[in-house]
Amino acid sequence: MVKLRIKEIRKLKPDDQDKKLRELKLELLKEKGNIEMGGNIKNPGRIKVIRKDIAKLNTLKAERLKSKTTGKK
Repeated sequence: MVKLRIKEIRKLKPDDQDKKLRELKLELLKEKGNIEMGGNIKNPGRIKVIRKDIAKLNTLKAERLKSKTTGKK
């Protein structure tokens, strides 16, 4: 997987954004579990990228909720 861009995330429908967020959280959980069990990870930098992508999705989700409550787009 590649790093998500804000423009790409904004193009996704809200349902797709939520689905992507769940997928990334699951992937992060698997990577961290693999580390805890003493396994090797192929790409150590991947965890950082996943965490940043999750943060981007959460930020856009918060913006979407804020725009709904204020009535602005």
